[in-house]
Amino acid sequence: MGRAQFLRFAAGAATLAMTGVSGPLRAQVAAPLAPESRTKLSTTPMLSRRIPASGEALPVIGLGTWQGFDAAPGSDEYCRLPAVLQALFDAGGSVIDSSPMYGRAEAVTGELLAAAGSRAKAFVATKVWIRGRAEGLRQMNESLRLLQTERIDLMQIHNLVDWRTQLATLRDWKAAGRIRYLGITHYTAAAYGELEAVIRAERFDFVQLNYSLDERDAERRILPLAAERGMAVLINRPFGGGGLLRRLRDRPLPPWAGALGATSWAQLLLKFVLSQPAVTCAIPGTSRPEHMADNARAGAGHVPDAAFWRRHAELFSV
Repeated sequence: MGRAQFLRFAAGAATLAMTGVSGPLRAQVAAPLAPESRTKLSTTPMLSRRIPASGEALPVIGLGTWQGFDAAPGSDEYCRLPAVLQALFDAGGSVIDSSPMYGRAEAVTGELLAAAGSRAKAFVATKVWIRGRAEGLRQMNESLRLLQTERIDLMQIHNLVDWRTQLATLRDWKAAGRIRYLGITHYTAAAYGELEAVIRAERFDFVQLNYSLDERDAERRILPLAAERGMAVLINRPFGGGGLLRRLRDRPLPPWAGALGATSWAQLLLKFVLSQPAVTCAIPGTSRPEHMADNARAGAGHVPDAAFWRRHAELFSV
């Protein structure tokens, strides 16, 4: 290691030592990890955060099924997916997010959980994405059938579609025990004005939205509002839709990444997302078990707070 590189690393380590994190994660910050310790990250328990509506703990890294789980039985893609779910569970994760608009993803998720007998390990979230009460009921009943379960952990109104109508049904289903939590979603900052108005007007257990190093609009209004309203937050697009990782993959990790226990850009970007205390769980999508295992490691070890990232502004030059 050259002198300049050493000085950069030392500066990063010193910054980390001065950095706190929010709430119960504060105790996770410690001195930089020794090299031999970094090889043991896969055995470090995944952090969890509480769902405000119930106090239930939820692991901070989950799995999105968009595209990756829209696979035909017998295909190479399908045959990889049991190992993706196993990698999630082995790491201590549980959240699996799907939707009727994701092709065969709900059916594949249901098939694989049933075949492995692992439904009890999963926190299954899906969505209603249709107009009209009757059509909403039909779609949600179909989701239960495809997912091979009698109760959904989280049902969300997808992209605000006919939210007033569907919210009434979700409340009925929650009262009847057919869903445990209800939520609302969107994936673009262009909808934040309407999303903000809706969550100010009504009570939801969860909100799901996009947030990443290069899509940071949620920091200004939606994340603070979710905390104020006592809502859990799922983060979709934590890699900015994939373009962010493609832009970073040929760049070396910053010298202070090892002090966070991060060994990949994916882990570093997920730790950035988790630096927001309002975030409950990030749900990056993948169809590859090695990527799931890599993503999950972001949920272990140090998660510095937002001030840390402001002090490392070079990462934002992507």
